[in-house]
Amino acid sequence: MAHVFTPKSETEAADIVRGLTAPVSIRGSGTRSGLGRTVDAEDALSTRGLDGISFYEPAEMMMSVRAGTPVSVVEQTLAAKGQMLPFEPADHRGVYGTEGEPTFGAVAACNISGPRRIQAGAARDSIVGLRFVNGRGEIIKSGGRVMKNVTGLDLVKLTCGSYGSLAVLTEITFKVLPRPERASTLVLEGLDDMDAVAVLTRAMGSAFEVSGAAYLPAHDGEPARTLLRLEGMASSVRDRMTALQTVLSSTASIRILDDDATAALWRDVRDGAFVAMPADNALWRVSVKPTQGPALIAALADIPLDRYFFDWSGGLVWLSVAPTGDAGAAPIRAAVSELGGHATLIRAPDHIRRSVDVFQPLPGALMKITSGIKQSSDPRRLLNPGVMYPGI
Repeated sequence: MAHVFTPKSETEAADIVRGLTAPVSIRGSGTRSGLGRTVDAEDALSTRGLDGISFYEPAEMMMSVRAGTPVSVVEQTLAAKGQMLPFEPADHRGVYGTEGEPTFGAVAACNISGPRRIQAGAARDSIVGLRFVNGRGEIIKSGGRVMKNVTGLDLVKLTCGSYGSLAVLTEITFKVLPRPERASTLVLEGLDDMDAVAVLTRAMGSAFEVSGAAYLPAHDGEPARTLLRLEGMASSVRDRMTALQTVLSSTASIRILDDDATAALWRDVRDGAFVAMPADNALWRVSVKPTQGPALIAALADIPLDRYFFDWSGGLVWLSVAPTGDAGAAPIRAAVSELGGHATLIRAPDHIRRSVDVFQPLPGALMKITSGIKQSSDPRRLLNPGVMYPGI
């Protein structure tokens, strides 16, 4: 029978790892359990017991939280002081059909970042310090509450995005930002892929500080929508929105969404809601140059592609593919190889996650380095073995 270890302290987590005799899957509350390859482990180590905000100084715009702290608690605490997370982390419960509260440890471990990444950077760009337990059961501290130049191996950047394969995160320190007074969205209706991306890239190249740029193709009676978000002081948003409309001078139908409608729409973009159904479809996230999003879709004309949409000004393409065969892995990898970029299988049945590359395959030299880092941090291969690559 599977056992779930739930340490209540960092020291207890280290003791558990040192005493392990078999691999464990690392998780928070399990809301992203379908992310990555299937892990070859019966038991689990959950960080849910490592809960709470350990440091928050609004004037310094810095916060430290334990890994099991719900993201909602962090966001509510920041909102009470007029602040927010810069990187807008996605909530994958709709994609995976899971329940519970997403935890901050998973955000850091998987580098979960949303639409504002194009302006504010990824989660790892805001995270300045980590505490974690490596596979040897050693407690490690890297970084802190002050940004410094890094010489040697940057463990913060290395660990963020390693999907729990290198360490059990126990505490995360990160920068926050002031919450904007106003958020509005310019919606242009009826554009095709090519025209939409041209609008998105033109807006991103302007001086108007666009914080969200996405394209939703026509579907289920909804017209195609090209979305541009502006945030900031109310007067600034109003003036920039007026100027942006003038610069774009599009013949498309235009609407302006207010704060509430903007928040709801970009939450759906952030969480992949537009491709979440059908629930049994495979989901891919493909990163390419923004101008190559339409070319990617054209290259996939022969696969059973059900739905798609663009985020990050066309640089991030969400794909919903029928879960037959390899769920489009071969043609998607071929298209990415031709166009450049990388593709990640976000959701698929377990048998597909076990049989295809979930993450972008690494060249031999990089795989050797990756294997060496795993060996150094987790020599017994105890932590999330195989979650990213077989044997890692």
